[in-house]
Amino acid sequence: MKNIIMSRLIAPSLLAADFTNLRRDIEMVNNSDADWFHLDVMDGVFVPNISFGIPVIKAIKKVAQKPLDVHLMIVEPDRYIKKFKDAGANHLTVHVEACRHLHRTIQEIREMGMKAGVTLNPHTPVHFLEEIIPMVDIVLIMSVNPGFGGQTFIKSTVSKIKKTRELIEKSGSKALIEVDGGIDLNNAADLYDAGVNILVTGTTVFQSADPAETIHQLKNAR
Repeated sequence: MKNIIMSRLIAPSLLAADFTNLRRDIEMVNNSDADWFHLDVMDGVFVPNISFGIPVIKAIKKVAQKPLDVHLMIVEPDRYIKKFKDAGANHLTVHVEACRHLHRTIQEIREMGMKAGVTLNPHTPVHFLEEIIPMVDIVLIMSVNPGFGGQTFIKSTVSKIKKTRELIEKSGSKALIEVDGGIDLNNAADLYDAGVNILVTGTTVFQSADPAETIHQLKNAR
């Protein structure tokens, strides 16, 4: 892999925020070194959990001062593309495993004016991206099985990230690599070194004594 300078973005996952003090946690992210808000939408069908939906995203949009990075863990995401756009999503990421016609889904997301992302579950190989990578703005690699926060990082994800970086460079794509699950101060630097651009962190940030300082440390991990 070429030795190139990679961007470093932090996207705190509001799934781990305190929903009784959600405005406080949103303002913390607004005032921190974080770059995006990461919003996990789960339907209890595609993944074994239910999170929040469009009304909550609309409410977050009113307070958030940074882009909303919306990750759909739902079946039939095509049905809701415009609704998430109208709710305030700046980026919309769908799963390879959930899309019957992925090319069309990505096309529709981009036509709506959002950045389009594609997610790979831990069991899904990188070669599934080969035909779609020129159209994709973000590749989100799950480093845990999706559905719940606070899980342990799957170590083989590092190799998967390197393969994704190689594919991006070979294809000439400008896609950013995002990774989500089990990320903390112990593995952040290794993930940057492997080729990651964006770290999604929930528990590590919101359960720390000083969330804003933790965000700063994650962004500057060495």
